[in-house]
Amino acid sequence: MRIVFGVLVGLGVLAGLIWVIAFRWPAEMSGREPAPAILIENARLVSMVAGEPDALEAQDILVIDGVIADRAPHSALDGDPRLEGAERIDAAGRTLLPGLIDAHVHVWDMPELAGYLAHGVTSVRNVAGLPVHLRWADRIEDGALLGPTLLTTGPILNSPGPNAQQNHVLVMTGEEARAAVRRQHQQGYRHLKVYSNLTEDAYLGILEEARALGLTVSGHTPEGVREPGIPLERDFLIPFTSVLDDGFLTIEHTESIVWHGLRDRLNADRMEVLAGEMAQAGVVVTPTLIAHDNLVRVAETGGAYLERPGVETLNPLYVRIDADVYAYWARQDPAVREEARRQFYRQATDMMHDAGVTLIAGTDAGIFTNLPGRSMTRELELLVMSGLSPHAALQTATANGAQVLGLTDRGRIAPGLRADLVLVSGDPLSDVSVVEFPDAVMVNGVWLDRADLDDLERAAGKGSLLRSVLNVLPILLGRQ
Repeated sequence: MRIVFGVLVGLGVLAGLIWVIAFRWPAEMSGREPAPAILIENARLVSMVAGEPDALEAQDILVIDGVIADRAPHSALDGDPRLEGAERIDAAGRTLLPGLIDAHVHVWDMPELAGYLAHGVTSVRNVAGLPVHLRWADRIEDGALLGPTLLTTGPILNSPGPNAQQNHVLVMTGEEARAAVRRQHQQGYRHLKVYSNLTEDAYLGILEEARALGLTVSGHTPEGVREPGIPLERDFLIPFTSVLDDGFLTIEHTESIVWHGLRDRLNADRMEVLAGEMAQAGVVVTPTLIAHDNLVRVAETGGAYLERPGVETLNPLYVRIDADVYAYWARQDPAVREEARRQFYRQATDMMHDAGVTLIAGTDAGIFTNLPGRSMTRELELLVMSGLSPHAALQTATANGAQVLGLTDRGRIAPGLRADLVLVSGDPLSDVSVVEFPDAVMVNGVWLDRADLDDLERAAGKGSLLRSVLNVLPILLGRQ
């Protein structure tokens, strides 16, 4: 009896330790009471409101209970009874813009979410769902957990083939695909992500069931089975242009568009035509230029880029999984092939923008060496290098992302909207890089100054290998 009791006590202690490791978050991410009223004074304002100037000088913004109550020229609100007891923030010489939205991330462990807030990203869309994401999203929204608004797709839907991964839900037939979509809907997911190997039957089944249940579909455009000779000698079984009218919320990755849409040919004339076809179809694209660019940076530096500041915020489980990929790219010579691709992906992105394709900012943060939060600034820099103005680049990460993802209560600075805000030194309309280290961030009614953001940056480096394994285990065991 004593032995049995001892075993039970031991199991209880072990379960308790696992619970602490698995479900406790860093103290820096604990929920905080929002300030009842804050007046941000004398800021240079990048409102992102359609029809307004790119910047408005000397503006005051009144936030009450996390909502923008008013904005007016500096001192115009003096005497307003709503200012009584309001916390005042002197923003003279600084720029206020909407909180940034990263529309393509991979979150494996809760501390990574702190990294986004530390760098001004107040909303994220996770594109490879795990059951824990739904719980975290609820805790963030009710204020129990401090983090960016978290949208998530369900687990990635794919078929067996060259791009299949362990965390994908693999379906081959229309019946299997429809069942997988129903299962994700029942679990609480409202967004689906599809991938490139999908067979035509599976893909059509996903579209049919998604429409019936009111779910959005985003991801890599499905190509069908990769038969011999595809794509160099003959087209994909599911041609890229046949997908354009299928109602994707967003199509991911410029490089994937070049692969599927141009059959991997770096043909500028054909890309210009394709960009026009995409605009005509009303397609929205998340370019994620940083995904390929970071591969090249690792190659250019012989792997040194893998040791830059901030890499401690990468998930420890994923770093172990990707070790061979790191080693491969550290050995590559990027001089010819990859540099040509890097330049063409930028050119293709600019062509899509010029044609009128709506672009939204995403970073693929959380995989390879794409850092949570900081990667957004690198992506904005790459969009500017592609030919977008800084204002247009910032629009992809604010107003565009909000509109496309259904976050219509944010992405602009105007009365009645949610006060997700970023305050930066310098002028992001002349140097978009200044957004990387904000002076302050407001999210869900909470004002975070530079010291708070530094704390969150430290918290972002507290990822747990065990906790990450527990997070992904339901998917790996097939209980998705």
